[in-house]
Amino acid sequence: MSARSEPGVETLEREWWARLPRLLTAPAEVFRRLADESREAADERQEPLVAVTFLAGIPMFLSLVSLQPPYDRYTSFSELDLVLQTIIGAGLVGLSNFWLGGFLVYLGARGLGALTGFRLGRHLAGLATAPFVVELVLVWPVRLALYGGDLFRSGGADEGTGGDVFRGIDALFLLWAVVLVLVGIRSTQRWTWRRSGAAVGVAALFAVLVGTFVFAVSR
Repeated sequence: MSARSEPGVETLEREWWARLPRLLTAPAEVFRRLADESREAADERQEPLVAVTFLAGIPMFLSLVSLQPPYDRYTSFSELDLVLQTIIGAGLVGLSNFWLGGFLVYLGARGLGALTGFRLGRHLAGLATAPFVVELVLVWPVRLALYGGDLFRSGGADEGTGGDVFRGIDALFLLWAVVLVLVGIRSTQRWTWRRSGAAVGVAALFAVLVGTFVFAVSR
């Protein structure tokens, strides 16, 4: 019996890989598939979810370090060091998006009366970062070609209008991700746009509170 069921699992995993591009064109269709919160359904989408979350973490990490350049002694770092630090940073950002972002989505939905679990919130938050994979492919190669290592140190060529344009692009991709969270909540809960928007608002409020606490502690 188990030998016959295994190909079925592999087929469902392939279907999830094929479904990922539709997060950008028909996200509601994809998010409706998250309604099944069983362990088996979660396993079927685990690998595509991990891939999206990690790849999205790369441009998000790079955008963060370009806002607050940490490598003023850039010349003392080898390219290998920078690549390794980017991979580690992307992993940490991806984990934060998945667990903390998922918890915020869960709180927002529960605050408006949802009965779904934390797993749904995590998976929704992870898949909602898909726009940043597009930014990784289309925007960051151009950004790195234009500014190179200046992105990672203060006073570089990226300061000024050019840098502001790219920071504006970062904000647009962030807005796109938030819209996907909205669509995801509406699709999985089968709510109205207003109720779904209120859930996003509750999640955003908790995010502000968490951010304020972290800022206060770090000072």
